[in-house]
Amino acid sequence: MTVIRAALDEMFSVIGQMVGSVFRHGLPLTDKIAARTALTNFFLHIHPVRVRRSWIRMSYTLCLGGLSFFLFIVLTVTGLFLMFYYVPSTHQSYQDMRDLQFVVTFGGVIRNMHRWAAHAMVITVWLHMARVFLTGAYKKPREFNWGVGTLLLLITLLLSFTGYLLPWDQLSIWAVTVGTNMAKYAPIAGPYTRYLLIGGRVVGDNALLRFYVLHVVGLPLAAFLLMVVHFWRVRKDGFSGGL
Repeated sequence: MTVIRAALDEMFSVIGQMVGSVFRHGLPLTDKIAARTALTNFFLHIHPVRVRRSWIRMSYTLCLGGLSFFLFIVLTVTGLFLMFYYVPSTHQSYQDMRDLQFVVTFGGVIRNMHRWAAHAMVITVWLHMARVFLTGAYKKPREFNWGVGTLLLLITLLLSFTGYLLPWDQLSIWAVTVGTNMAKYAPIAGPYTRYLLIGGRVVGDNALLRFYVLHVVGLPLAAFLLMVVHFWRVRKDGFSGGL
């Protein structure tokens, strides 16, 4: 019995330490504890202390930035599902897409959600940038955030371009061939950029693998990090208008 009691005491002690590491300050019964909780809690710390009524008022902007972020989440979730059924190989990719469309349960629905969300995100990001420009919201003190938003627009377009090749049908192959040939004529680094992007002189296995890695890892990771900076600067600089 002594051994069992010691084991139970040790187990409860470990559980208590784990709970204490998550809830470190207890209930905010005083202003001091409430301030300490807000300073040491990430989810509370990223929110502004005060929010003006005008910042959360629905307006003509239609919350295009928020819609773009929502579509990014939809693309991430549906993209993870599609990755279970897709192999980036010139011998298998097209058949995988056919299986997703006609064999996998709800595969066609998920694939169409991913495709239409991608199209919608390009539109909402463009409209968001246009709204910011036309209303002068890029001016001081938001110049830095305007630059971050421009990079996010570029990444959105690259995500759309790299995803276009993945079905590996005639339309996607020739569209990427034309697009990369246009990049070849850019001054100085044009030919090297095309060779680096497709991994050879023609669009083949190397190009499909590189586009796949860029589409599912490199570009989404860069977009996520830039979004974190973007939202942080929105909090610091304040909203330029309603949502």
